[in-house]
Amino acid sequence: MPKLGILAGGGVLPRRIAERRLESGERVFVIAFEGQTDPATVEGLEHAWMRLGATGAALKRLKEASVEEVVMAGPMRRPAFSDLTLDMRSVKALARAGRKAFGDDGLLSLIIEEIERDGFRVVGIDDVLGGYLMPAGAITESRPDENAEQDIARGLEVLAALSPADVGQAVVVQEGLVLAVEAVEGTDAMVARAGDVKRSGAPGPILVKTRKRGQERRADLPTIGVETVRGAIASGFRGIAVETGATIVIDREAVVEAADAAGLFVSGIVAAEPGEET
Repeated sequence: MPKLGILAGGGVLPRRIAERRLESGERVFVIAFEGQTDPATVEGLEHAWMRLGATGAALKRLKEASVEEVVMAGPMRRPAFSDLTLDMRSVKALARAGRKAFGDDGLLSLIIEEIERDGFRVVGIDDVLGGYLMPAGAITESRPDENAEQDIARGLEVLAALSPADVGQAVVVQEGLVLAVEAVEGTDAMVARAGDVKRSGAPGPILVKTRKRGQERRADLPTIGVETVRGAIASGFRGIAVETGATIVIDREAVVEAADAAGLFVSGIVAAEPGEET
């Protein structure tokens, strides 16, 4: 196996990927980002700390470490461009991208393009960390009823309409009403916000989360974990519906255990590309 470079955001996924490769006797090199990566992620690993915007320096370190493949893993809090100190490589890339760089998927596609420009092969999380993708149907004892299925369909409709704007990957729906749309705050913060405006006396809201249509699969796949479930429970939700085969479920056993204890469903759903039937 070629040596893997990990561009590490927050959360546990970068460390899980590194440990999986190390268990197989392979080598890894981690690029950790100041203010983004948990220091525990790189403990005991070959790594380098970088600031966001130092594209040229990061690629140089990957080359010096004899990396051949690169994976991007873990959420990144996206600062305003005005708050970043960009090197010349970043400035030129953003100039080429223009308005595309304002969207999350557009920016990630730009980063992948720059990595590949230097001869690295970019792989997806699901390529290096098998067994984490959401299967079809409910993984919990509770399952969506007919009313829940209607809210899920409404959520899919809204997400499909939002996809061209390259905004977020998730919405919250209750009785057909869209309570919240994910923006820069992220899924967990959106769930808490939706809990503040949910309708009392009605079945709880549902979190619906999918890829954007046509989204680059090698970066920023939708992700849920036990904290997502706990947040949904605290906010009075009745279920979570995420895209089958395209959503990463971290610590699935803990997710199921927490959801079952609260009677919350977690279900895999199909989200069609434009022109396809769901």
